[in-house]
Amino acid sequence: MRRATVLGAGGWGTAFALVLADAGCDVRLWARRPEVAREVAERHTNTAYLPGVELPAAVRGTADAAEALHGADLVVLAVPAQLLREHLHRWRDLLPPAAPLVNLAKGVEVGTGALMADVVRQATGADPGRVVAVSGPNLALEVARRQPAATVVACADPAAGHAVADACTSAAFRPYLSDDVVGVEVAGAVKNVVALAVGIAEGLGLGDNAKAAVVTRGLAETARLGVALGARAGTFAGLAGAGDLVATCASPLSRNHRAGLALARGQQVADVLLPGQVAEGVRSAPAVLGLARRHGVDMPLTEQVVDVVAGRRDAAEAARALFARPRTTDWI
Repeated sequence: MRRATVLGAGGWGTAFALVLADAGCDVRLWARRPEVAREVAERHTNTAYLPGVELPAAVRGTADAAEALHGADLVVLAVPAQLLREHLHRWRDLLPPAAPLVNLAKGVEVGTGALMADVVRQATGADPGRVVAVSGPNLALEVARRQPAATVVACADPAAGHAVADACTSAAFRPYLSDDVVGVEVAGAVKNVVALAVGIAEGLGLGDNAKAAVVTRGLAETARLGVALGARAGTFAGLAGAGDLVATCASPLSRNHRAGLALARGQQVADVLLPGQVAEGVRSAPAVLGLARRHGVDMPLTEQVVDVVAGRRDAAEAARALFARPRTTDWI
């Protein structure tokens, strides 16, 4: 039986641990909070993040990173994007030297503008062929309830990609393979920003036509940035691009969607999330915009979201500004 370690016991990390166990892995789930680790170990639940879900016996909780990583064949990184580098510096000497490093975080690092795969490589010194990105329309609670879902496993090394895909293939979870790590990571980062924009539109009482325009123009911005960074345009029409965007923008389970609603209604984002939850789009939006500007990529929707998040512009004013822009063509 393959041993997998998941570092991070939030909703998605715990759900992915369940997927790995369903696929036949022996899983150790590291939790920052000892009480969460104890609940996973003793009760096989994580009620703070996945209420009503029973975890397989093969998922064992621990708050000791060294214990979690000992003998791991596969290491999954499931901590928030802006904390990933800090954690990796702490874990670097504990990581098994040959294990694939599978990143679940979606975002652009504030301050450096680095994508998560770059953060993993820089912080650990790992060869690019060991770094794997998993991203797609994967709402954690649905995955944990074993509702059918598909994802993309992206890696520069096909053998590592296949190994990770084998480790997370179950009756309800189907991975597809890609070598476009940049495209998959850009899609995962920017979709959170677009979901904020859709939530803002909904909070303003705008209709489905407006929300559809936000989604599609947001996808165009995402593809423009990705292509400028070396991604393939076709990636953004797939599961990691359009698929994840649809799920994140449409579902009430999406934290970024809920955060956008809160912003439009004058609420605090923290008030619409569970304790410990993070809306990555709020943190990553300025970094996404900074990355776009460094590469000469026009991202007007992202610009308005950044201004709303920063409090420089209210949501209604941002919407008016977008509709007042000069006409452009409808392609990326």
